Amino acid sequence: MRKSVAVLIGAVFGAALTTPAFMKTESVTGQLIDLACYAQDKSNTANQHKNRGLICAQACAREGFPVGLLTAAGRVYQVTGSLAAGSNAKLAPHMAHMVTLIGDVSEKDGQSTIAASDLKTIQ
Repeated sequence: MRKSVAVLIGAVFGAALTTPAFMKTESVTGQLIDLACYAQDKSNTANQHKNRGLICAQACAREGFPVGLLTAAGRVYQVTGSLAAGSNAKLAPHMAHMVTLIGDVSEKDGQSTIAASDLKTIQ
């Protein structure tokens, strides 16, 4: 009996370690950005940013580079989920625009993510 309880506790603890710290469905509003260029220079949030030429954010998104959502408060979420499928096909046209994403939000190792399933344009 004690071994069964110990195994059960170990399994629950192990599952908790592999699951993100928390996950809940939220609506998050911000600007869609190219995370690769943003990591190099925090001012690289538009399509026409430094040293890259026109439509850089859209081009990077179409290449499958990670897309982020930058909120007004400065928080950055990496966008995953169905909207990021197919080399960001559904996200690329909206790069550098303000949008609201709806999806499961989680945080792991200091990185916030949103597994987005719906996108609404703001401007």
